[in-house]
Amino acid sequence: MPTLNEKIREIISIYKLSDRQFAIKIGVTQSVIGSMFQKGTEPSSKVIRNTLSAFPEISADWFLRDIGEMLNTKSKEVERINSLLDTIATLQEAINAKSETIALLNERIKQLEKTN
Repeated sequence: MPTLNEKIREIISIYKLSDRQFAIKIGVTQSVIGSMFQKGTEPSSKVIRNTLSAFPEISADWFLRDIGEMLNTKSKEVERINSLLDTIATLQEAINAKSETIALLNERIKQLEKTN
């Protein structure tokens, strides 16, 4: 069973935060987080409470009791929707770029037809 420190490390990693950014987000000093990791001490109740408040998508059951998934079900759905929206945006950009290329090639064909 992972420790709370390991779970906090996982949260920091998933959200691509520095220890300092994480500390600011949960409302503690960086030294509190640094000391916790360096000394291997378990987080204080304030760190635990503030972490769950700052990251409402993190399941308290997972964080505190190692039960279930890290993210709440609704958060997973939101994550999937955001992923799909990113994919749609990327595909739309590709379609737009191809449309521009087709338009340029059509213009070039017309120019070549005039010269023949």
